[in-house]
Amino acid sequence: MDVEPPLGLRETKKQETRQLISDQATRLFQRHGFEATTIAEIATAARVAKKTVTNYFARKEDLALDHQEEFAASLARAVDSRELGESALAALRRGFATALRGRDPVAGFAGSAFARMIADSPTLTARLRELHDQRERALAEALAAATGASAGGIAPRAAAAQLAAAHRLLFDRIQELTLAGQGDARIAKTLAVEAGQVFDQLEPALGRYAVR
Repeated sequence: MDVEPPLGLRETKKQETRQLISDQATRLFQRHGFEATTIAEIATAARVAKKTVTNYFARKEDLALDHQEEFAASLARAVDSRELGESALAALRRGFATALRGRDPVAGFAGSAFARMIADSPTLTARLRELHDQRERALAEALAAATGASAGGIAPRAAAAQLAAAHRLLFDRIQELTLAGQGDARIAKTLAVEAGQVFDQLEPALGRYAVR
């Protein structure tokens, strides 16, 4: 088994600085709102130069949505790692169940303060829509590769649109219940039932699609 080498001191320091900036930014966003908080204020809170903030985070939105890459790739990775005899739908269904058990932030579990920060910011709401779209495109590419379809083919794109829409709905549902004041345990229990209903509706069309 391959073991990743330990990070050097320089790289460790960079990661710590990045995390510090992100943590301070999130604290300020939740306290004052995303739109009202400036990069200069974040730099002051993190005790770094303003340029340091922009070196680590190209856009202000990146400071708030620090799981962007993982989020955009999550559905495609689930398809790529599906088990022998498992369809894309089954793999995604299994992956969502795992996310529920782990209260995964990528699935939408981020707490009420974070959910409110997103809901109250037009900029972050728009960026989240972009990330959902990116996730759908990545899923379409993974499905094309899994089925041997041509890149950009309509069949994998149609399947990705349906599967990604289901996950977008479930993500929004978690946010909705979070903002309504429900705790993670209760939300996970509710979503376990509702996700089953969502995926069951997709079963007739996609139950045998992209079987490994």
